[in-house]
Amino acid sequence: MNKQQIIESFDPSQPGLADATIFGLPFSADDSEIIVIPVPWEVTVSYGAGASKGPETVLEASYQVDLNHQDFPELWKLGIYLDQYPPKLKRKSKKFKKMAQPIIECLEEGGDVGKNAELRENLNKINDACANMVDAVKEQTTNWLNKGKKVVLLGGDHSTPLGYYQALASKYDNFGILHLDAHMDLRIAYEGFTFSHASVMYNALQIPEISKIVQVGIRDFCEQEVEVVNESNGRVLVNTDADLKTESFEGKTWAEQCDAIIESLPQKVCISFDIDGMYPWYCPNTGTPVPGGFSFEQATYLFNKLAESGKEIIGFDLVEVAPGKDDWDGNVGARMLFHMCGVLAKNNGLNTGTKINFPRK
Repeated sequence: MNKQQIIESFDPSQPGLADATIFGLPFSADDSEIIVIPVPWEVTVSYGAGASKGPETVLEASYQVDLNHQDFPELWKLGIYLDQYPPKLKRKSKKFKKMAQPIIECLEEGGDVGKNAELRENLNKINDACANMVDAVKEQTTNWLNKGKKVVLLGGDHSTPLGYYQALASKYDNFGILHLDAHMDLRIAYEGFTFSHASVMYNALQIPEISKIVQVGIRDFCEQEVEVVNESNGRVLVNTDADLKTESFEGKTWAEQCDAIIESLPQKVCISFDIDGMYPWYCPNTGTPVPGGFSFEQATYLFNKLAESGKEIIGFDLVEVAPGKDDWDGNVGARMLFHMCGVLAKNNGLNTGTKINFPRK
């Protein structure tokens, strides 16, 4: 069957097809406009674990997402396809995560990794493995971009999108990152790990094509990260949660704050969304939850405004979703992923349908 025949034979009102791709959609990669690259990786986590299971958790929850989205009722017809993991990635994540724990424990106890030959050697092996992960993600992303697909990334911990940014940089010579997170992720080789989840935005700054990083929802940061921001010559702008809340308490609306955030971005934008940017009750099992944050609706409102702003969204990543006993995190992650796919598609001129407006009076 051709794509139109597939659309006509598929009933979006029924539960998603469990043997199909993400959201239970019946499309192949060739038939899909949007490709989701899953990266089940969490080697350098030093607190809560589980992010490597994020893609699997989101996939399982996605089958229960109603496809008749109010903002994007025909998004599903475009096709969203979950790609395969980069080869052997999940097994390697487990192996090197186990290898990283003694290094983390040594540092937490005030030890010096450099004085322990075994730990020093293992640290080098971990950094090499993480570099290989970055290269694999870059290659996989580039392959789909060259085929004309819209490509998004589903982590994994927050180290996973670096290769994705590198691939975007090979196509776009100037773009910014709209970074929603509880953390700045600007630490330099945190705990000795060059590609730490806590270092991804610092590493992104090493990509010259990334002209600006605009952070939203930040609640935790260290002295080194403040120095990185102050020495960035305006490449990093920070909207802390405390500052945003103070403005709102004094009368500034979220709409006005979103306008200011969007105004500060360059013309081309990639969204990086660490799920812990939201209030912790949306993501209770994420690795490093922090009190405070923003709501699901605040995030989607910001994305909708960005999509309608005239700026070009070139991609996005969604990271740090971790499973829990009731699969709540996966449910939230799957619905955010679907909404972000709609924002990307609509912004890029693809037909997502007309917003459904219900009678209210």
